[in-house]
Amino acid sequence: MNGAVEAANKNIKKIIQKMLVSYKDWHEMLPFALHGYRTSVRTSIGATPYSLVYGMEAILPIEVEIPSLRVIIEAKLSGVEWVQNRYD
Repeated sequence: MNGAVEAANKNIKKIIQKMLVSYKDWHEMLPFALHGYRTSVRTSIGATPYSLVYGMEAILPIEVEIPSLRVIIEAKLSGVEWVQNRYD
């Protein structure tokens, strides 16, 4: 694969290293690092790996809690309708 897997592993390793407090808890940070890696845009292809596989962008958990423009547009709601539905 011309080193594509090795490059991906190197990037994931860098992400985990930035998140760690102790080297012993790397396995706890792995899911978060993978999620960040899979949902961030690659400049070489201009898309996220998630969007290439599933044909749509991933909605982050924080976007469900905070009124995200992308979520409101996808649900075809106005901002007021979205807030009313959220607190019903």
